[in-house]
Amino acid sequence: MTRDVEPKAPVELFNDSINRATLRQLSIVDLIDRAATLSSVDQKQSAVELYKTWIAHNADHSFLHAAYFNYGVALMAVGDRVGAINAYRESIRLKPDFYAPYINLGGALEECGQAGMAVTQWLEVVNNLSTTNGESIFHKTTALHQIARILENSHKDSAAEDALKQSLDIKLDQPDAIIHWILLRQRQCKWPVIAGWDRVNRKDLLTGISPLSLAYLADDPIFQLAAAHRYAKTTVGILNSAQNQGPNPNARQRDSLKLRIGYLSSDLRGHAVGYAMSDVTETHDRENFEIFAYYCGIAHTDQAKQRIMKAVDHWVDINSLSDDQAAARIAADKIDILVDLNGYTRSARTGIFARRPAPIAVNWFGFPGTMGTPYHHYIIADSHIIPTDHEMYYSEKVMRLPCYQPVDRKRVVGKCPSRSEARLPEDAVVYCCLNGMQKITQHTFRRWMSILGRVANSVLWLLRESSDADESLRRFASAQGIAPERIVFAEKMGNLEHLGRYPLADLFLDTLPYGAHTTAADALWMNVPVLTLQGRSFATRVCGSFVRAAGLGELVCSSAEEYVERAIELGRNREKLAALKAKLAAGRNSCFFFDTPRFVRHLEDLYRQMFSDFVRGALPLPDLRNLDVYHEVGLELDLEDSELLTDEAYRALYQVKLAERHNAYPIYPDARLWREIKSEPVSVFDQRAVA
Repeated sequence: MTRDVEPKAPVELFNDSINRATLRQLSIVDLIDRAATLSSVDQKQSAVELYKTWIAHNADHSFLHAAYFNYGVALMAVGDRVGAINAYRESIRLKPDFYAPYINLGGALEECGQAGMAVTQWLEVVNNLSTTNGESIFHKTTALHQIARILENSHKDSAAEDALKQSLDIKLDQPDAIIHWILLRQRQCKWPVIAGWDRVNRKDLLTGISPLSLAYLADDPIFQLAAAHRYAKTTVGILNSAQNQGPNPNARQRDSLKLRIGYLSSDLRGHAVGYAMSDVTETHDRENFEIFAYYCGIAHTDQAKQRIMKAVDHWVDINSLSDDQAAARIAADKIDILVDLNGYTRSARTGIFARRPAPIAVNWFGFPGTMGTPYHHYIIADSHIIPTDHEMYYSEKVMRLPCYQPVDRKRVVGKCPSRSEARLPEDAVVYCCLNGMQKITQHTFRRWMSILGRVANSVLWLLRESSDADESLRRFASAQGIAPERIVFAEKMGNLEHLGRYPLADLFLDTLPYGAHTTAADALWMNVPVLTLQGRSFATRVCGSFVRAAGLGELVCSSAEEYVERAIELGRNREKLAALKAKLAAGRNSCFFFDTPRFVRHLEDLYRQMFSDFVRGALPLPDLRNLDVYHEVGLELDLEDSELLTDEAYRALYQVKLAERHNAYPIYPDARLWREIKSEPVSVFDQRAVA
């Protein structure tokens, strides 16, 4: 590919290219190369004109189909979807066995609102391609992914799952396909979730699970740490020195003595994180803190987003910036503490943190677990979520609030409908769980069916996900001897109306291993008691923290048997339920859980402690020893049954497996479950300053 054209100025390059195209002196390779160069210097319309001119003067060229394909790409880049559709169709007409334009044509049709036509184009690829070479495999799996996405958006989760299964049958090494296939099964309540088939085994699938899906699946914090570490290495990788900003030594070289806090998230909008952070950003002490919001979410602006934009000192939309550019912007803003409000959730920008644009990086709120990276220094929790003897499960240094999550005191609540309007029986005991379906496991649902079986005239009120999930749960209920109509599904609705209907429930039943977080906060705010069962991992203990902070510690259970019996007791005793609701209402204005100003003062104290660590050269260095070994060991265990183990049995299981591994391949001691015998306990954190 020639490169002699690159030094030319854009105007000179364009004029020279047009002239050569007109004289038929521009090869297809040079055409594509020059058009790409024009696009890279923000001359996208010039690239379009170049393709248009070349096509007009080279109608007999043997690679005209390729020119039309790239012309379509260029038209899409300038927003001309109709023109792109015509270009892709002409490319297909000229060479029907050239499958790249089918993929792009489907995407363009989807953007024009023609999802059915898009699927038709992708099915052309799936039905006509063999899988005998790399190119055909690529196009066929891409088409299957696009089909799965359309089906999922149409709430046809089972069909979407089948499309991804076909894709994995063709090529297993597709991390995104594995991640999404697992999540689709979780949302449909298909148990066991990790189920292999003829050409794909369980271990292959579990290796590719996302940290978020793993939190839904298993109460196994050591494997969650190891999996998070692996996920960071495979998705972000190890950056070179040119990409890594490094802790900014000039962070304090400015006139202001205020600590600069940067909140980075895609969810600073009408989202659980956005609702709660609205009150936090409005309450920060502006005399001592300067607040930056770095937004990487959807373009839509709603009320929650507007509140945060108004509350912060600086709002920066980084959607158009690469990770390198965003990191450079944050470094230029001289941020002292950069807070990751996404973690491993949708639209996260973990790569920005990997570039270390601020001297201190904090994992808080957006993701219920450890990040397992060398560049997240702290995790914010509380003493219930992460007791001292659980610190071994986290790569970050644990910093604790009295209660980990904020609550928006200023939220607006809609009118409460009647039970009949919500299709609930007027006189029944209404147990509810308005968590997402992906949080419901087989063990949790069995417990619920046991409760319904022993409490006459009771129903279970769940949040609707899809018809596939609804039918799956009703079939399971029937198999447990519970009439399917006793499972009632609530339609999804806006936050205002959703909050308004909570008082229709008598008792919220939490899930395990991934419990209610914001949904628990919503229920408690609306005076609905929450019964929870705590486990070992972060996501299993958040709800217990909230319930305790709201003054209902007696509803935090330590065993499955206690959880079931307490739910039955309360379902049979309306007076006790009423007393709990009265206690919750009486403490609403005095308990820490609903006191945002006090919460923010504690949060700011943590920020001061973190910055003090940095100034005195004591920034914690995460201990990542042996995490690859822990991951290999965890892959051999039955993770979906891990919640049935006591803490002692859980740790012993890993120690036995590590010992077996050590006998074959010696393992260097670490500060977690594989320690040196006859040695003093080792801190999980090496307190050496980060260079």
